[in-house]
Amino acid sequence: MKLMKRATIILGLLAAVFTFCMFSAPKTSYAADNETAVETEAAEDSSSTGSKAIAAGIAIGLAAGAGAIAMGLAIAKSSEGIARQPEAEGKIRTTLMLGLVFIETAIIYALIIAILIVFVL
Repeated sequence: MKLMKRATIILGLLAAVFTFCMFSAPKTSYAADNETAVETEAAEDSSSTGSKAIAAGIAIGLAAGAGAIAMGLAIAKSSEGIARQPEAEGKIRTTLMLGLVFIETAIIYALIIAILIVFVL
């Protein structure tokens, strides 16, 4: 159970770090006149779109990878527990499902943050 808590905390921290990085990125323009300002804004938009896509991809990739590892470990440990104590199968399965839901929730939060990075920022 400690491992699932740690994995959930790590996923949340990773999502927070990527969100902070995207919000704290400066958006400046050093154009002197309107023509160069339009060109600079177009270049910034294409550059920031690529950066947003990379940040979103990294955020969801790390969250999904860490979540998959955490889920695999949780399922392995619950299988071991059921094999050792078959009479406790119901309680172990209930706890496993609750833990898997929490891990999946953290992954869904990372997906929501990735969508916000791409479409809102």
